[in-house]
Amino acid sequence: MSEKQFEHIKVELDSDNNYAVVSINRPDKLNALHNITLKEIADALESMAFKKSVRCVVLRGTKDYTKKPAFSAGADLSSRGDQELDPKNLMDQSNAMYVRQKYYDIIERFPKPLIAAVDGYALGGGFELALVCDIIIASKRSTFGFPEIKRGIAPFNGGTQRLIRNLGKIRTKTVIFFGEHYSAEEMYNWGVISFLVDDDKFEEFIYQKASWLGNAPTKSLFVIKKAIDYGSQTPLNIGLQFEYLGYGINSQSKDVIEGVTAFLQKREPKFTGE
Repeated sequence: MSEKQFEHIKVELDSDNNYAVVSINRPDKLNALHNITLKEIADALESMAFKKSVRCVVLRGTKDYTKKPAFSAGADLSSRGDQELDPKNLMDQSNAMYVRQKYYDIIERFPKPLIAAVDGYALGGGFELALVCDIIIASKRSTFGFPEIKRGIAPFNGGTQRLIRNLGKIRTKTVIFFGEHYSAEEMYNWGVISFLVDDDKFEEFIYQKASWLGNAPTKSLFVIKKAIDYGSQTPLNIGLQFEYLGYGINSQSKDVIEGVTAFLQKREPKFTGE
């Protein structure tokens, strides 16, 4: 991963624990998201999809913040965007949103576990970015919300569609209509985030969870992720087909043999991701 230089992100590898960390590195802008930022995240993840040494990825804001801690405070409204975009052409505007959403879709389709490590602001597009991850771990000082309505815009990077699948229609409309900020504790109680962690224990907790997934049976996690993400969008009888197929694919994994053997021998398994 060191062969490619990025402008808006940093990529680091914990080779001992088989996971990578992708950090949004725009501290002077609270890690605001430009199309370049999203493309670089998508490109970094695509480059790691087939790397056996990377079995989990943590997506986070830079730890070296200059103002306040932030996962991402949302879209970079100071960016002028594509100079060729006609603001009065509805087709141009629609296509511009398609291009932006495409990066969120690529990130969401990453085949390995993707952890959003949220410390600080996760607003607007930053909240949408967390929602495409598999696991959201948040420090107690973190803040979530969709403030777009206060700028006369809307969370159309998937916000209206992904939050409702976690939160339900009534609460999603409340969050988006009023543009208020919500504490990490509220989001945890509502079931939007996976883990709520004390600020001083945040880094160690991220390491523990990323290390666990980095040493877990990768093929099992792959089929579980596919079954949940796509099976949940279908009727039950079709969703169960994902389980049948997933079981067949995973049955050939070396980690299945290791897991069962370790259980019978009453020892801890050593999964290789194979």
